[in-house]
Amino acid sequence: MKFKRTNIKDVVICEPNVRGDDRGYFVETFRQDKLEDFLGYKINFCQDNESKSSFGVLRGMHYQLPPFAQTKLVRVIKGKVLDVAVDIRKGSSTFGKYVAIELSEENKKQLLIPRGFAHGFIVLSDEAILAYKVDNYYSPNHDRGFAFDDKTIGIDWQLITKDLQLSQKDAQQPLFKDVEYFDNKINLYV
Repeated sequence: MKFKRTNIKDVVICEPNVRGDDRGYFVETFRQDKLEDFLGYKINFCQDNESKSSFGVLRGMHYQLPPFAQTKLVRVIKGKVLDVAVDIRKGSSTFGKYVAIELSEENKKQLLIPRGFAHGFIVLSDEAILAYKVDNYYSPNHDRGFAFDDKTIGIDWQLITKDLQLSQKDAQQPLFKDVEYFDNKINLYV
């Protein structure tokens, strides 16, 4: 497993070693000890989730406030997505900046999205199945989001608007300037 920091150093690309031949392949998709050694702090994932979506489905931008803030480790089992993480830690040097990376069944890359970031993705293939680990349970009272197309962030989703499929909730999210942020001075991992 190789780890690489992105232009926002807290967001990490994980690249597993794939061993394959004409029979198929084997890949170790997660090693907690190696990830924690790289990060320098502990993460205790408590739940695995899976979602299936069709072409043009956009889910985001989502996050949970403390004490239910979540770290996510996202990978694609089938298909291809553009996966996005936005820094929402007020006072951070990268506040309001984003990382966008293509995750696919071919490249096997994973994206680690730490607490203090919002997450979203768009499906670029006919369908996609995502699997992701979280280190905190879902809490409807702490669930938040903002508009995927907020101009102050300017995410390039790689699809034209007519191809997008949104839930009613995601279509009505508030602007980035109107949401609750994380305080960069607070350690979210204690």
